[in-house]
Amino acid sequence: MKLSARNQLKGTVIAIEKGAVNSTVRIDVGNGAVITSMITNAAVADLGLTEGATAYAIVKASDVMVAVD
Repeated sequence: MKLSARNQLKGTVIAIEKGAVNSTVRIDVGNGAVITSMITNAAVADLGLTEGATAYAIVKASDVMVAVD
């Protein structure tokens, strides 16, 4: 797999919560960090995602917001 995105985090799928159209997928990327993504149910099926499977969380963003109280 070759991508232009530099933020590629390999991890383990720990949960998939399916909705009517989209699924929330949680990937444990280690050190207590969990990435949550919402993708279509069709994408979950096409990728063959299941709990315990290895997957990559790939982050491509032009802006990252930071806030404090």
